Amino acid sequence: MLKVMVVEDDEQIRMILGKMIEKSEGCQVVSSCGNFAAAISDFIKLRPDVVFMDIDLGGESGLDCAKAITEVDPKVKIVFATAHSEYMANAFEIYAFDYLVKPFDLERISKTLARIKSMTETASLEVPTGKSDFSFDKLVIRGKEEINLIDTEDIIMVERTDGMTRIVTKDEVFLTTTSLSSVQEKLNPARFMRCHKSYIIRTDAVKKLEIYGRWTYTVTLKDTQETALMTADKYNEMKQNFAF
Repeated sequence: MLKVMVVEDDEQIRMILGKMIEKSEGCQVVSSCGNFAAAISDFIKLRPDVVFMDIDLGGESGLDCAKAITEVDPKVKIVFATAHSEYMANAFEIYAFDYLVKPFDLERISKTLARIKSMTETASLEVPTGKSDFSFDKLVIRGKEEINLIDTEDIIMVERTDGMTRIVTKDEVFLTTTSLSSVQEKLNPARFMRCHKSYIIRTDAVKKLEIYGRWTYTVTLKDTQETALMTADKYNEMKQNFAF
């Protein structure tokens, strides 16, 4: 059973949203509250799997409330349910699982909950590896005139060059002034490696490693013509982790 909390300052909307959630099979609303303090208190006591969070809690910030909740349990899935579409980028910066805009649609809510249930069931079957089990689904990248929400599954490598950070996916390259270290913090360390001072790679995209110099290797990656560099220390680390 998926335990769900609803945080919404409007009592009527809170009740309607709760009923919509409970129409999804295997979901139970364990808490329904309207302010920051009650949300934190109930979350600590009940430890729900999912929190549906409004952005505006009657003058209090739902974004701040979500941050506080993820500090208690980083694995919780935050779904923002709000009338404020302009906060989408801010929401994904704190690893929101989804962002629903009012008026709510039952089918959309059901699909979101089904995805969470599927992820939860898959995770429960996996053998623990000692690596991070946080969920990093979206990377928010601010460009000069736009904000891009990139599925981390699509990222092949990240490169820092000429004062810019290049995020390479199968179909597109995104440019940002965000530092490589800041991007690294937002990627799952179980899947991405800082292989060089100027490169991050998705480890399951590695196709070939070739000696480039005394202390460096060239990394050939799947689904791109671009290559990365890897230091000897990171090569040895990867060799131990992947037993090659």
